[in-house]
Amino acid sequence: MIREEYEELEEKLLSPVACLSKNSLGRAVPEEKDPYRTDFQRDVDRIIYSKAFRRLQYKTQVFIAPKGDHYRNRLTHTLEVMAIARSISRALRLNPDLTEAIAVGHDLGHAPFGHAGEEVLNEKVKEYFPDMQFVHTEQSLRVVDLLEKRLKSDGTEVFGLNLTYEVREGIAKHSKGLKDLKDFSEDLLPSTLEGQVVRLSDRIAYLHHDLDDAIRAKIIKESDVPELVKKILGDNNSKRLSTIILNVIEESRGKEKIVISNDVEAAMDEWKNFLSEKVYVGSEPKKEEEKVKIILNFLFDYYMKNIEKLKNYLTSHPVILKHKDPVSYLQQDERERIRIIADYISSMTDRFAIELVQNIMFPNPIS
Repeated sequence: MIREEYEELEEKLLSPVACLSKNSLGRAVPEEKDPYRTDFQRDVDRIIYSKAFRRLQYKTQVFIAPKGDHYRNRLTHTLEVMAIARSISRALRLNPDLTEAIAVGHDLGHAPFGHAGEEVLNEKVKEYFPDMQFVHTEQSLRVVDLLEKRLKSDGTEVFGLNLTYEVREGIAKHSKGLKDLKDFSEDLLPSTLEGQVVRLSDRIAYLHHDLDDAIRAKIIKESDVPELVKKILGDNNSKRLSTIILNVIEESRGKEKIVISNDVEAAMDEWKNFLSEKVYVGSEPKKEEEKVKIILNFLFDYYMKNIEKLKNYLTSHPVILKHKDPVSYLQQDERERIRIIADYISSMTDRFAIELVQNIMFPNPIS
């Protein structure tokens, strides 16, 4: 079989520290092997063909509802993470298919309106149950494990993409938040080097493209970039990206962990802190996030009081299908109601959430 030939090639060509497809810990539900694709190649396809992946093109990266066509969205961010991670992975002779699968799936559970939307949903679920949380890494795993539908080759629909363990782990452990790179415990690192590559590539990508977008939006100028960043990484954005990628490759070659040099790490942390102060918190466009809070708070409270308005959604939710009367069930089980509403709102695109509030709030004129 073509797959078996490819698996033999992996063993010959990839690094001894790479995760070989044939050594995967497998899927939660065992499946017959594909004749021409490895398990990780199969996972890439399942993610890319999912609805959750397509919705990323209408979800905020940093700037909410930008008018320009060239600002990044959550999908372009995902593709840039994939490109950076794949370059590093190939140079280190790691498994490019595992790397790509983790990269394309890492943000599937992101809420509309970027991290502002994630913060609102987290605050709302905690408002009702302090022990609950909404975190996009956990939601991404919930999407691939439970919420996303796929069509099997025999024509039947099933819930969950049934991805391999290594891809799922990479998705669950990809995020660093806005902490400095050194401020992480070892147990938060993915067990595969491919997962570690994606984790670092996520930060490399957003530092690069968020600065580019902020300059395009005239929030900051290239001359505002801290001198430490310019001195160590380069005097323009392209040089800085190349410097970091090359450093990761050189520092990690032959090692059992993905690392960067101390000076590059310090420069990246300085770059991140600069963006936090000038773009993520204090910029004029970020004031639009106050409207995000109004939109998502309104939707959450509305569905908490009117869960019957989600009747169509409930009929296709895997947790609710087993109940004969899902509306009555959720009216009685507040915790489950909160979880389902968080699923629904987090799946929305920015424009769908805005249009939904308009449809609920304003009367439809008769033509």
